[in-house]
Amino acid sequence: MQTRWMQWGSVAAVVAVAMTAPCPMMAQAAPHQSGTVKATSDGGLTLTTAGSQDYTVTVSSATKILIVPPGAAAKDATAGATTDVAVGDKAIVLGTAGDTGTTLTATKVYLLKAAAIAQSHAATEAAWTQGVGGIVKNVDVSGSKVELSSGLKTVSVVVTPSTIVRHYSGDSVSFADAKTCALAEVKPGDQLRVRGTKAMDGLTITADEMVAGTFHNFSGLLTAVDATAGTVTLKDLATKKMVTVNVSANSNVRRIAPQMAQGIAARMKSAAAGGGGDAAGSSQRAGRGGADLSQMLGRMPTETVAGLKTGEAVMIVASSPADNSAKNIVVTLVVGVEPLLTASPSGEMTLSPWSMGGNMEGGESGGGR
Repeated sequence: MQTRWMQWGSVAAVVAVAMTAPCPMMAQAAPHQSGTVKATSDGGLTLTTAGSQDYTVTVSSATKILIVPPGAAAKDATAGATTDVAVGDKAIVLGTAGDTGTTLTATKVYLLKAAAIAQSHAATEAAWTQGVGGIVKNVDVSGSKVELSSGLKTVSVVVTPSTIVRHYSGDSVSFADAKTCALAEVKPGDQLRVRGTKAMDGLTITADEMVAGTFHNFSGLLTAVDATAGTVTLKDLATKKMVTVNVSANSNVRRIAPQMAQGIAARMKSAAAGGGGDAAGSSQRAGRGGADLSQMLGRMPTETVAGLKTGEAVMIVASSPADNSAKNIVVTLVVGVEPLLTASPSGEMTLSPWSMGGNMEGGESGGGR
C-alpha cells in the first residue's frame, strides 16, 4: 500500500542515505539533490524534489550508479548502470563542484528502486497487519514490558533495546508526524499498535516497532455540520456532553452500508446474549465489535463533511491536542452506525484508529484508538 506513513518512510530512507553517504565531493561543497526520477534520457535524467523543483541531471560513463536497498546505508549499495535508472525511482544525485542553478553533472547517483520500495512497503504493511493493537493497561519501564488490552485478551508486549517506539503528535493525525520516544512516554489509556514476533499462544509479542497515541472516542447523533469550517458537533453518548471536532484533509471519513452495520450489530447482540451482564464482559464485547468495524473500513465508501447530515449517527476517533488549545481533530469518522449504537447504547462501542488511510488495516484491535 502507498499510505501516508509509507510515503514518509520512503523519503526518510532517501534522507538516511544522503546523511550516511561517504562522499569526498560533499566535503568540497559539491551540490547534491534528492527526489524522484521524473524522466530519463540517453544522456541523463530529470529529478523532481519534494518541493516540486525539477533538476536536469547529466549522467556520463564516468558517473557511478549505486543501488541502495530500502532502509539501508550507502555502504550497502551495489554497483548499477545507467540502464537501471527508471521513472519513479528515488535518487540522490551528487553533482560536480561549480554546478549552479537547476543543472547538475552527476558524479554519483544513489538509487532506491521503486519496485524494491514497493516490496519493502508490502512486507512492512503485512507485519503491521499481523501485529497487535489495543489499549495500554500498564507500562513497566524497568521491566521493558507493556500490558495491552486487545479485544478479548490481554497481551504482554516485550520491548527490546532495538524496538522503535513512536508516539503520535497531539495536533496531527499523520504517522509521518509520530515522534520517536522513550517507553516512559507511553501511558495507560493510550492506544497502541505493535508489529513484531508473536508467541505461539498469541499472548506475548516481542516488538520490532510500536506506535502509541492519546485519542478520544466519541459516538452519538450529529447536531450540527459546518462544511465551510470543516467541523461537526454531536452529543457524545458516553459523557452526555456536546463535542465539536475538526475534520482535516487527513481525516478518514467513511459511510457504512446499512447491511454491514446491521451485520456487526447482530454479532454484538449475539455475543452479549452469551457473555453475561458484567461490566468487563460488556466492554470486551464492545471491543470485539470495534475490531470488526475497523477491519471493514477499507471496504466502505469515503464520505465528505458536506455529505453528513444532522441527526445521523457517527462514531469518531479524534486526536488530542497537546496544549488543549484547539478542537480535537478527526482521525476516523464512520457515519451510518445507528444499529451499532443501538446495540451498545451506553457508548461502550469504540472504533480502532489503526485503519487511517488504509494503513495497519485488518489487524487485531480492541477497544478503540
